[in-house]
Amino acid sequence: MGRMPPAALVAARNFAHHAAQWPAKAAHANLSAVPDDSHTAFTWDASHAALVSRMLQAKGGGVRVGIRMTRLELIVTSGDSVLDAFQFDGKTDAAAGAWLDSKLHALGLKPAGGVKLPYDLSAHPTGGRTHELGMLGRELGELSRWFGGAAEVLEEFAGRLAGLRPGPGPLLCWPHHFDLATLVRLDAGAGESARSVGVGVSPGDEFYAQPYVYVSPWPRLDGGNLPALPPPGHWHTEGFFGAVATGEEILAMKDRGKALLAFITGAFEIGRARLGA
Repeated sequence: MGRMPPAALVAARNFAHHAAQWPAKAAHANLSAVPDDSHTAFTWDASHAALVSRMLQAKGGGVRVGIRMTRLELIVTSGDSVLDAFQFDGKTDAAAGAWLDSKLHALGLKPAGGVKLPYDLSAHPTGGRTHELGMLGRELGELSRWFGGAAEVLEEFAGRLAGLRPGPGPLLCWPHHFDLATLVRLDAGAGESARSVGVGVSPGDEFYAQPYVYVSPWPRLDGGNLPALPPPGHWHTEGFFGAVATGEEILAMKDRGKALLAFITGAFEIGRARLGA
């Protein structure tokens, strides 16, 4: 991480976010729905450096559909093998959907093309034209490293909470907001009053035009009396509530992995203490 400035990743992130809707649609079409829509969420597959869907039960065994950001391509995987891949560069989004539907059909799975997602995204960056990605290779590679690095740190953080019950949930990337996160549940119950802390990394959004880490206690803390955070964090209170460290601040850290883990852990413990858990 750090080969490209975090604020330079906006275009790459927009392309990747829209491309990732195809694996989400494949999951919608072929998996039983669950109330929180986690059946359409992705996991980070380090062996392929890709965000991949849950397992789809195809002819001949389970497969996953994913997005590999370094070259911006759709992939269909089986275990450690990539069965086939579609590169977006020079192709339209419609061509990607037609390619994926042909692969799903051959595997005995339902097509993704007709799926209507339960949320809206901004207009597709190509406007229906072909993807022209020749100038974004470094940015896409950097975006991939942000996801891979985030997965490593968040998995280590969750591992340190192994004795907490109910504790951290799976590390998932949500196709709507495109963030990679775990929800640490502090109460066994459900509902609005159940205490929890969401811990994740966003590749950037309408709040920050760069990747950022967030630690979000629920219920949200009293905004008038917020405790100091470990550096370089600050409290974000508009639109969502949480402790935030931006990509630029993260890259400026010495011994970045340890420092980021220390920030996340410290912000989590502050939120946990304030929630009385």
